[in-house]
Amino acid sequence: MTTDISIRKEGRAGRITLTRPKALNALSYDMATAIETALDDWRTDDEVALILIDATGDKAFCAGGDIQQLYDTGRAGDFAFGRRFWADEYRLNAKIAGYPKPYIALMQGFVMGGGVGISCHGSHRVTCESTQIAMPECGIGLVPDVGGSLLLARAPGRLGEYLGTTGTRMGPDDAIHAGFADTYVPQLIWPTLTAALIETGDPAVIAAHAETPPPGLLPALTPQIDRHFSGETLRDVANALRAEDSDFARDTLKTLSRNSPLSMACAVEMIHRLRAPTADIGRALGLEYRFTYRAMEQGDFLEGIRAAIIDKDRKPIWKHGIDSLPDVAVAQMLQPLGKNALTLEEANT
Repeated sequence: MTTDISIRKEGRAGRITLTRPKALNALSYDMATAIETALDDWRTDDEVALILIDATGDKAFCAGGDIQQLYDTGRAGDFAFGRRFWADEYRLNAKIAGYPKPYIALMQGFVMGGGVGISCHGSHRVTCESTQIAMPECGIGLVPDVGGSLLLARAPGRLGEYLGTTGTRMGPDDAIHAGFADTYVPQLIWPTLTAALIETGDPAVIAAHAETPPPGLLPALTPQIDRHFSGETLRDVANALRAEDSDFARDTLKTLSRNSPLSMACAVEMIHRLRAPTADIGRALGLEYRFTYRAMEQGDFLEGIRAAIIDKDRKPIWKHGIDSLPDVAVAQMLQPLGKNALTLEEANT
């Protein structure tokens, strides 16, 4: 059993606590596997009325997936490890989204990437003063994944395209506005709330502790976001921003200029596809997997990790520029995988 996570039953609750605060509770393969095993065990356990997932430390609930191992294996030419990791992680995300019991996440500090996948698909998502939720994957040559593409597609207006391409961080009010969270409970009250959930097994106690969060930034930006991010492609977005002389347009263009054009263009396309009324978590994860399956071999992922995490020079050399990105590159990253398509059933090992 990994020491990076604590899994136990307390009262009426199945409890999962991430215990890697020094690593900002980054989600490793072993941690994801342990969470899935617990959820499978508790699904039919009558003693467990609800799931409560939280984390130690003040800085982060979970700042993302543990990408060091993905990088090391990918650099060595082993793409199978990453593909297996993503497939298994996405299966966990789907289980959380469809879990038959209340799944409550207490999200302090950074909640990013893989952290979003194990919290924001739950039935009850609780923020506090320090909550900062984001999908910053385009900055490392990935796309918003772990089902985050579906949350982005369901966000109001064109917020999804904006949040997905820029990786903008959302405080509690903005996260609730965008559909990544439900309630705001000051962190000082969390021990009381946790005790009530454990004792009663009833998620209704969350509402009794909820308060109004401090106002966020996104509602005021909505008209500009909707105006600039309504185009069909990433290039349309960039052109709309270039055509306007405003702080918002300049700042947003600067942010986009740092991220992988291929990733951002694919993110825009994915969000558009997932606005279809038939889109669900399975469709979103399947689409994300088409990209992540190819991300090391054909995308910017290894270069993105090198620049951000390994060499820390913050100077990635992306495969394409925003204006020179061929449309076919997006189509190639998102084309069906055939026999390698994501299945949400467990592999027989």
